[in-house]
Amino acid sequence: MNAETLITHLIGRGETVATAESLTAGLVCATLTEVPGSSAVVRGGLVVYATDLKAKLAGVDEDLLAAQGAVHPEVAAQLAAGARDRCGATWGLGLTGVAGPDGQDGVAPGTVHVGLAGPDVLTVRTLDLSGDRASVRAGAVSGAFALLGEHLA
Repeated sequence: MNAETLITHLIGRGETVATAESLTAGLVCATLTEVPGSSAVVRGGLVVYATDLKAKLAGVDEDLLAAQGAVHPEVAAQLAAGARDRCGATWGLGLTGVAGPDGQDGVAPGTVHVGLAGPDVLTVRTLDLSGDRASVRAGAVSGAFALLGEHLA
């Protein structure tokens, strides 16, 4: 599902979305807000590129970050929940992963975890993306849109 279709669905449902993004550093929110009328449904986004900001801004458990590192499915889930809570949105998207070219904490480039938090929903999808840094980040945006779209359709 593309950004325009997501915005249309959210407007139709009277729902909102917010993001907490690590490897995409705001690209999901920026792509959503390219759509005219998106201000009706996009609450905002947290750019939590540094590990400590995942806890400080999005509320990710510091013990989880210390034990598992920043690139972990549960971190994506907590980022999504944090975005939803901190921004007062119906839906929260949380993304963490490794854009490359190098791995991070033993995690291979192209590994991306996308979390979604919403009414009665808290789920994570792990993506294994290929290509250069730009391709991985673009694929992460598409993966986030697909996950949200599946719950809006």
